[in-house]
Amino acid sequence: MKPAPFAYAKARSLTHAIELLANDDARLLAGGQSLIATLNMRLSHPGLLIDINGIGGLDGIVPSDGQLRIGALVRHAQAERSADIARHAPLIALAMPHIGHPAIRNRGTIGGSLAFADPAAELPACLVALDGEFEIVGPQGPRTVKSDNFFKGLFETALRGDDVLTAIRAPVATADTRVGFAEFARRHGDYAMAGLAACAHADGRALRDLRLAFFGVGAMPVRARNAENALAAGDVEAAVSALASDLDPPDDVQASGAVKSHLAGVLLRRVARQLNEARS
Repeated sequence: MKPAPFAYAKARSLTHAIELLANDDARLLAGGQSLIATLNMRLSHPGLLIDINGIGGLDGIVPSDGQLRIGALVRHAQAERSADIARHAPLIALAMPHIGHPAIRNRGTIGGSLAFADPAAELPACLVALDGEFEIVGPQGPRTVKSDNFFKGLFETALRGDDVLTAIRAPVATADTRVGFAEFARRHGDYAMAGLAACAHADGRALRDLRLAFFGVGAMPVRARNAENALAAGDVEAAVSALASDLDPPDDVQASGAVKSHLAGVLLRRVARQLNEARS
C-alpha cells in the first residue's frame, strides 16, 4: 500500500518544529523506521510530516554531572558504536544489537524509538531499569519527566501533541553498577516475545536499588517490584515465583500469555546470572 497524501515541512529549528506542531494532524519525522511503515499500511494518516533531522544539537552523546545525556536524534548505529555509551550506560550497549537489523539501526533514532513506545521495544525498558529521565520541550518551555512517569499505556507517553523529545539522561555507571539484559524473539531483530532489562548496585554480596523492567509482556514496560525484592535478598527462585503477582501478560500474535509468563521466568534466571557474574 501507499500512504495517504500528506504535506511535508523541514523544521529549521526546535522552535520552528514546535510551531509546526500546532497543526492538529502533524507528526514528527526523525528516522522514520516505525512511522513510514504505519503510513504505508495507512495505520497512520497525518496531514503534515515535520522533518526534524536538520535541527542541530540533538545528536550528541555527552557525560556530564554524573549523567549521560543522549540526544534524541542519535542513531541506533551511532549509539551501538559509542565508547561513552559502552562505558557509562552499559545496559543500553547490551540492548542495542537486539534492535532491528543493521539497516534499521542506521536510520532509526533513540528518541524515535522511545517516543513511539512500542511495548515490545528494548529501549523503553532500559530507560525504566536505569531510572532515566526524558528532556522535553513544548510551547511552555522545557521540562524533565522521570522514566517511571513517561510511559502511560499502549503507545502512549507523557509527550503532548506539540512536544518534542530532545534528549534522554541516564545515571553514569559506577564501579558497583550491575546490569543485565536478555530477550526472546522468533528471529534476531524481530520484536521480542518477552524481554528483561535490569540494573542494580552491588553492596557486598547483595544487590541494592535493583530495578527489573520487563518488555513484551504488557502495554508498556513493567516493573517487577515483588521479584526485585526477592532477587535483592538473593533468592532467585522466590523472585521467579513472585513474577506471578508482578506480571499478567496478554495473549498476542507472538505468543500466549502463559508462554510469556514462562519466558519471563527463564529470562529472570538468565539476567540474575549476569548480575551475579558481574559481582564475582
